[in-house]
Amino acid sequence: MTPDDALFRFRLRAFALAGELGNVRAACRAMGIHPSTYYAWRRQLLRFGPEILRPRERRPPRMPNSTSPLVEQRALAFALGHPGFGPARIAAELARPLWGGIRLSPNGVWRVLRRHGLNTRSRRLGLVAGYAAPPEPRGAGPEPERHIEVDHPGEIVQMDCFCIGRLSGTRGTVWQYTAIDVASAYTWAELHVTPRKPLAHWTSALAQRVAHDLAARGWQLEAVMSDNGSEFRSQEFERAVERLRARHLFIHAGRPQTNGCVERVQETILEECWKPAFARYLIPKYTGLRLDLDRYLRYSNTDRATPAATPAAAPRSRSSARRRCGRADPDPSADLGDRTA
Repeated sequence: MTPDDALFRFRLRAFALAGELGNVRAACRAMGIHPSTYYAWRRQLLRFGPEILRPRERRPPRMPNSTSPLVEQRALAFALGHPGFGPARIAAELARPLWGGIRLSPNGVWRVLRRHGLNTRSRRLGLVAGYAAPPEPRGAGPEPERHIEVDHPGEIVQMDCFCIGRLSGTRGTVWQYTAIDVASAYTWAELHVTPRKPLAHWTSALAQRVAHDLAARGWQLEAVMSDNGSEFRSQEFERAVERLRARHLFIHAGRPQTNGCVERVQETILEECWKPAFARYLIPKYTGLRLDLDRYLRYSNTDRATPAATPAAAPRSRSSARRRCGRADPDPSADLGDRTA
């Protein structure tokens, strides 16, 4: 029983006791209320019925600095349209002219999402997918940051493969082949189908594409860093790297943190591209996922809201760039652009 229910029953009991005793004042003394209060309730009871005796629900006060309903609706719509984005990213995107130049702090975005029960990625993805997703597990404490010192684009490019899975209508396993320039955070990614494991043919083709894109902007691919998978250990990939006049660096076994830039960007693609895509699709298809990946990479490399320039913009300086390769996003402040300086 809630306090409102208890108060409602108390008021009904006052009228019942007055009827039993036949004396209003005696009933009021027994219930501890003033007779004028009893008659005020009685007038409302005769006019509106017993339900009027229930306590009125108090409307939450409107604070002068509260978020307007229009801004709140736009923030919710954007969050559901991009369920993989966090409050900081949503606030940065809403501030762009493309989305109306809405000024809302990351904390304000989080409070709007919390009021509607959408303050976690799993809840937003669950609503988009149409089911109640399980809560996210509590993450461990922050780890010490690990860095790789690089001076310019092309000095180190990290590569890795990520398993998307088996899709309806596709014979084999869909793999994502990913590469990222450590200095600029510029990302390349492709989807290909293989019978089981990733193939050196596609990793070699991706390395050639990376070298071609760097050369088109005046930069040389100097080193490729990868794990010890067969798609990178094969002679075909080694010969492809040698033809590009680059070095091949291997990380230590059991230490994926060394390859952390590409590991992190694959996690970002998973959260911001694949999870929303699989939540929207009734039956995911290979062609549709390739289009989604191309669209996301165009946004991430050329159009995303960042504190500095986008990865595809022209660099302003050739100063040394310190890149995070732990669990944090690579800093895109040094950019992959035309080598004019």
